[in-house]
Amino acid sequence: MSRPSLFGSPLFLGFDHLEQMLDRVQKNADGYPPYNIEQTGDTRLRITLAVAGFSMDDLQITQEDNQLVIRGRQKEDTEGRVFLHRGIAARQFQRAFVLAEGIEVEGAWLDNGLLHVDLRRPLAEARVKTIKIAARGSGAQRPVVGGLAEPMIGGRTEEG
Repeated sequence: MSRPSLFGSPLFLGFDHLEQMLDRVQKNADGYPPYNIEQTGDTRLRITLAVAGFSMDDLQITQEDNQLVIRGRQKEDTEGRVFLHRGIAARQFQRAFVLAEGIEVEGAWLDNGLLHVDLRRPLAEARVKTIKIAARGSGAQRPVVGGLAEPMIGGRTEEG
């Protein structure tokens, strides 16, 4: 049985990619490693992951389209070591974050077992676009010149 679509309404046109992104995020719901997301300024965000035991060589950060993907894979370093108890897991992880259009990754650093990734969100510009309406049908039509309709006077254009 398929689940109902979140964007199944006919009022949401062209949002199927958002539903696919939500599915990817839901599959990434594993709680490891724990992370914080904080706002560090009006247009700045920081993602902080707890990656104790991982070195910089064990971590990889990539941006794949609108997804920030952070992967960690520790090298198995048990040669010559005998564990009486092993409670610190050396497991690999992949954590993905969906980024809004225009968000840029500014940089990343590792400090005391915390991986910080700084993001910048540019200020949104208000966009208003007026759509011209062309006359169609059996009524008198005004010729369109350069995308603008010429005003009609007595069945002909001002110029003609």
